[in-house]
Order: sequence, then structure tokens, then C-alpha cells
Amino acid sequence: MAGKLIVIEGVDGAGKGTQTELLKKALLEKGHPIVDVDFPRYGEKSAFFVEQYLNGAYGKADEVGPYKASLFFALDRFAASKEMYGMLDQGSIIIANRYETSNRAFQGQKIEDPEKRKKYFDWSKQFEYEILGIPRADLVICLHVSPEIGQKLVAKKGEREYIKGKTHDIHEADIELLRRTEQVYLEMAKDPEWKIIECEKDGHIMSKEEIHQKIIEVVLEFLKK
Repeated sequence: MAGKLIVIEGVDGAGKGTQTELLKKALLEKGHPIVDVDFPRYGEKSAFFVEQYLNGAYGKADEVGPYKASLFFALDRFAASKEMYGMLDQGSIIIANRYETSNRAFQGQKIEDPEKRKKYFDWSKQFEYEILGIPRADLVICLHVSPEIGQKLVAKKGEREYIKGKTHDIHEADIELLRRTEQVYLEMAKDPEWKIIECEKDGHIMSKEEIHQKIIEVVLEFLKK
């Protein structure tokens, strides 16, 4: 494919939406054809089960097994995949705010045993990329902030329709879940297509401009290749 798929990852509150917008703007100014997409695609029919799950309709996060919960998110990406392939074939750069990699992090944290977690990772990749056939990411940028800071930043977000007036969904509200997820992200970041962006300095979140500068340097170097 002529285009590229760049994924922005990180725990809740890491600033993925803000950095997706800044990256999109910067690349457009440099003449690159850009499309951005947020997963889950709240409000779409394909995200119905995701919204139900995150609102606790099926129980607490740890009560819903990783394989079952993964299906909810994966099918939403499958519903978007045909359009994504079309964009990539046309040479567009797609910037995705979360992707299959989020499934592995947030659902993988439910599995304590490393061997069983690796088995889940392998299943997730096979299910989404081979069985469902969604596009593979070319570059994954992981914004690393502490779960404690991330959770505080989530509380400052505006009203989000999918959680019906609450400040946090069942993932965002569980600090231990976010701590485990952070560790799984760092484990996953050993893969060659991953780049970790440190977003804190002296215990505080860096400015969005400072974080963006780190990201754009990584992306421009990647596009040169």
C-alpha cells in the first residue's frame, strides 16, 4: 500500500486526542494527505458493545474476560477496515487514536501469567490482522504518562456521551487497572515498530507543544525511510 498507518497509544488521559490533532495539522502543513480516526468509534453501530462494556453493563472490567471484551473492540475496527484500506491505497497517512494495540494493553493486563498473556497477544494479532484482516500499523507511538496523572487529566475532559454524564468509564476509574496497563504497554513497546514518548518532567505533564515536538521528530524520521 502507498499509505502508512500511524497509531497513537497510551493510558487514558495521556493526551492522545490532542496529539493526534497536532500531528495531523503538522503533516497537512507539510503537504501529506492525512486522515484521522478515533477508536472506539463511539456513536457508530459497530461500537454498541464497546459502549455497553465501558459503562459496566456486563460487569466490572475484570469480570469480563480479555478474549470476550476484545471482540467488542475488534469488530468496530473491522467495520472501519474497508474504508481504511481504500485510504491507504490512495496514499493517505492514517493517524489512529488507539488500535488493536489498545486491546492487547487493556485486556492483556487482566492476565497475570506471562505465558498466558503472550498466548492472548498472539491470539489478538491473529484474530484482528489475519482473520478479520484489518490493516497493520506501520508505526506505534506510545505516550507514556503515569496512571495517576492520566486519571486526573481524564477528570478534566468535557462531557462524553458514551458514559452518560459520568466522569470516568470502567477502565478510567480503576487506578490499579491503569497501573497494570501501563506495565503491559512498556512490555509491548519492545516491538520494533513502537516508539515510547516520555511525557512527564519532574513529576508533571509536559506541555502539549513539547510532547508534539518529540512526536513530529519521530514521525518525520519514520517517513524519510
